[in-house]
Amino acid sequence: MKISELLKGDAPVFSFEFFPPKTPEGVEHLFETVENLKSLSPSFVSVTYGAGGSTRELTIDLVSRIKNDLKIEAMAHLTCVGAGKDEISRILYQLQQRGIDNVLALRGDPPNGQAVFSKPENGFLFASELVGYLRKHFNFSLGGACYPEGHIECPDLAKDMEHLKRKVDAGLDFVITQLFFDNRYFFDFVERADRAGIRIPIIPGIMPITNVNQVKRFTKMCGASIPESLLLELESVDGDGDAVMKIGVRHAVEQCRDLLKQGVPGIHFYTLNKSPATRAILDALLATSPSKR
Repeated sequence: MKISELLKGDAPVFSFEFFPPKTPEGVEHLFETVENLKSLSPSFVSVTYGAGGSTRELTIDLVSRIKNDLKIEAMAHLTCVGAGKDEISRILYQLQQRGIDNVLALRGDPPNGQAVFSKPENGFLFASELVGYLRKHFNFSLGGACYPEGHIECPDLAKDMEHLKRKVDAGLDFVITQLFFDNRYFFDFVERADRAGIRIPIIPGIMPITNVNQVKRFTKMCGASIPESLLLELESVDGDGDAVMKIGVRHAVEQCRDLLKQGVPGIHFYTLNKSPATRAILDALLATSPSKR
C-alpha cells in the first residue's frame, strides 16, 4: 500500500527506520528486531541506502523480505550517489517486481574522500532531479527528507526551504524530518514550510537517545542540536547505559506526546536497528492514548 494513502487516514502513522547490517548475522538480528516491533503494528518501515550506494542490493532484499515475508509495508531509500539513470531505473524495476510501492528519494552524502557532492555520469546532481525522474517514469509513492534546523551544507534556512519547495514541486507526496530534540524547531519549520506553499504531510523524525557519545556524533554529522539541559542530564549519567536510555526514552515520549497533541500526521522512529527504546516509547504513548493504535 502506498504511504500517501496511509497518510489520508484519521489516525497518525507510526514508522520505523532500519539500516542494512554488514554481516549475515546482523541481517538475522535485524529481522528479530523487526519481528519484535511488529506487534506494535507499524504503518510502514524504511530501509536506508549505504554510503555510495554500497548496500543497494541488500536494501532491495531487505524491503522485499519485510513486505512479502513479514507482511509489513516497506519503503526503500534511494540516492543519487554513484549511479546513472540506467542503474537507478534497474533498481526501481526490481523494487516494482517485488511489490514495493514506496521510495524515499534522496541526494545522498558525498562519497568517501569527496568534500562535495558531484554529479554521477548520466545521473542526478540534486534530489529534486531524482524526484522528477521518478514521478515521470514510475508510479511509487515518493517521500523526501527535510531539515528543521537546516541542512548541514545549507545553513541559510530560507535557501534550504527553497530547495525543499523544489523537491515538493517535482512530485513528493510527503517528507520526513531529520532528527531533532527540541520541538520548537519542528513547529517553526512547519510554519515556514506553510508560508512557502508546501502543503504535503511533514512527518517528524525522532531518535531515542541510548548512547551519549553516539548522539553527539550524530548531531555533529547532521547539524542538529541537543538542548543544553538534556545534554547535561545525559552527561551526568554517562557510562550507565540503563540510566542514559531511561532519560532518552523519557525525553522522546515527551516530544512525541507534544507532537501528537499538535496534530502531526505521524512519527518516524530512527531505531538504529534496536527495539527496546522504540518499544518503550510506543508502549508509553499507547498506554495514555490507546486509540492511537
